[in-house]
Amino acid sequence: MIWNKEMETMSRKQTEELQLEHLKQVVSHCYNNVPFYHQRLDEAGVTPEKIKTLSDVQYIPFTTKEDIRDNYPYGLFAVPMKKIVRIHASSGTTGKPTVVGYTRKDLDTWSELIARLVTAAGCTEEDVAQICFGYGLFTGALGLHYGLEKIGAAVVPISSGNTKKQLMVMKDFGTTTIISTPSYALYMGEQARELGYKKEDFKLRIGLFGSEGSSVEMRSQIEELWGLLATDNYGLSEVMGPGVSGDCHLREGMHIAEDHFLTELIDPKTGTVLPVGETGELVITTLTKEGIPLLRYRTKDITRFNTEPCGCGRTSMRMDKIKGRTDDMLKIRGVNVFPTQIESVLMNIEKIGPHYELIVRRDGYMDTLEVKVEVIDGSLLERYRELERLQADIRENLKSVLGIICKVTLAEPKSITRYEGKAKRIVDLRNQ
Repeated sequence: MIWNKEMETMSRKQTEELQLEHLKQVVSHCYNNVPFYHQRLDEAGVTPEKIKTLSDVQYIPFTTKEDIRDNYPYGLFAVPMKKIVRIHASSGTTGKPTVVGYTRKDLDTWSELIARLVTAAGCTEEDVAQICFGYGLFTGALGLHYGLEKIGAAVVPISSGNTKKQLMVMKDFGTTTIISTPSYALYMGEQARELGYKKEDFKLRIGLFGSEGSSVEMRSQIEELWGLLATDNYGLSEVMGPGVSGDCHLREGMHIAEDHFLTELIDPKTGTVLPVGETGELVITTLTKEGIPLLRYRTKDITRFNTEPCGCGRTSMRMDKIKGRTDDMLKIRGVNVFPTQIESVLMNIEKIGPHYELIVRRDGYMDTLEVKVEVIDGSLLERYRELERLQADIRENLKSVLGIICKVTLAEPKSITRYEGKAKRIVDLRNQ
């Protein structure tokens, strides 16, 4: 079922005509109501009247997370506070959070986008949806909450934490859809096994996973663990929250809500716009947001676009799973390495668990990488030859994918920290 057929099956020509109409409106809205944008656009010589075609967006300066922080808390709001009905902020752990505001229309738009997304993944009014994200300033929980309610699903707003209770509720309430980070879904599965649950004790059929990157291999492990269809969705608090894009049941790329977001890919070093088919940094312009519209926001997320129509019937442009973030990319011995590349290798190796840490150190002028993973069977640590062979296998598999040799450390089961929210994979010791 297509939730909003008119918007989700438009031709490319219709989509671009609508995007241009919205782009002109949002540039004018920003220019006339946000002093920051008025000054920034004037300095670039880009007045609203100069936006004639979609490609003219390239002349608009980028907006960054630092710009939002510099205007903390309300400096980028484009409407009076009396029209703001919800305030969220980023879940970042350093510095000032990035604060975003929503008008009533923004919240209606957000609910519709989530409703489209979850319907594309296969959710219906028959589902019981358990939200394992933390409720609060973070956009993930409330974003999914109202969209799932909009399609008629029964929402269980359990929030994050207390995994033992999560599993009890999941079983007793007959939860069919789970909303969490991929890493927490793995952790819950690990806990379920230890508590004696069987896969058959649960009625899960769909997983709506987001808030952190993951590999296809991790997705496969989650599906095997829970017996469900694992789908990805993408968003970030600065431009809306979840709802920017999401998988349909075919999972051949996340469908972008192009009537609400204009997306570009750029070379992260030069800022040059890249053609469809190339991999680059995702840049988003909000086309319909009233509270805090953003022009050419640099997400730092690395992906690729596909404009071919999907077999599900939707014609919207799709984006690949996020390959990584420009600020998560590690440069080891001159080679660019993304954590998801390492994850894809580790998930295919037997005898080790799905939890890992990447420890970066400085040796002279070069960075070094240690990959720390857990063995499933702790007794293996006492069998030196088997341990040595497993380490060598992991090293060789990583070398074949990354092109560099990494130190591999095998740790005891359950010794690596588990996270209920976003997993922290990188331990940076370069300044210690």
